[in-house]
Amino acid sequence: MEMIVNRETEKLELHFSREEYMALPESDQAEIKSNFLFSRRSGAWVSRAKWPNTYRAEAVAKRLGAVDGGSEGEALSFQEKQERKAERAEARAERYECYAENAERRGEALQKPINDMHGDIAFFTQPNIDSAGGRAFTRRRERMFAAYDRGMEELKKSEYFRDRAETARETAAGTKPRDKGFCQRRIKEAQKEIRDCRKLLEEYDAKIARIEAGEAVKRYDGSVITADDVRGWIERQEARVEAAMSKELYYTEILEELGGVPWSRENLHKGDLVTIARYGKVRFVRGGSVNFTYEFLQPHMTYADGRPMQGQASYAEITAVSPAP
Repeated sequence: MEMIVNRETEKLELHFSREEYMALPESDQAEIKSNFLFSRRSGAWVSRAKWPNTYRAEAVAKRLGAVDGGSEGEALSFQEKQERKAERAEARAERYECYAENAERRGEALQKPINDMHGDIAFFTQPNIDSAGGRAFTRRRERMFAAYDRGMEELKKSEYFRDRAETARETAAGTKPRDKGFCQRRIKEAQKEIRDCRKLLEEYDAKIARIEAGEAVKRYDGSVITADDVRGWIERQEARVEAAMSKELYYTEILEELGGVPWSRENLHKGDLVTIARYGKVRFVRGGSVNFTYEFLQPHMTYADGRPMQGQASYAEITAVSPAP
């Protein structure tokens, strides 16, 4: 059994034969199924979770004795991931459109015999006659009605697949955001992740220094942590920093494409009326480096003592500004 990290898909892959899998106890097979899915395309068990949330899958693989096969593929930038997501969604939409067209054709073909009989009152009103010819006519009419019902089901399938195609196209279009506030929030998330990872890297560097100085560093369960363990953690955190920086760059570029953020505490003043998408017009109170505090203007948005309620938003969420009256 070999464990490989696919840097392109950000998933773990377990490579082993069917015979090896069948030789495992049922409990181990169940654990593999709970953390991996078998992919016919790659011929391997692929982790359900993506990096960096593959700890559980990795622990299962190591417990089963999987040999570390290293990594394969090239890590994608955040922009490349978004572009691939859009491509997959567009391809999915095209497949659903094809399914819808096929179902519609089948439905029309199944309903054609009945539709061709419209206007023939006798066909629909003729009673069942207990004779060879009468029974044959009744059976033929029942088959036509049954085919018509199946055609209706095919037309329902067509509508379902068209809805799925529309959803997939919305996903493809939505991979590139058009909301400045959304971009700003993603940038802040990426910046926070970078800070957190760098803090961990400092801790790991200090831990390696302690280990190399001869100190026995242990986990909570009492097991000893080796320098190689810490180097593995460092590698993981460095990869997280790289991914977060790529994400920050992507959303920063999108934000610039949308016109950037023209408003800040430098050009806003207390009392200015600013418009944000969530609540419409609000009154600017004070500003920070990224976010600002505002007051609601609606009479019902007040505290018991009559003071207006306050909230916070980022400057990127502002769509219009009116000077203080």
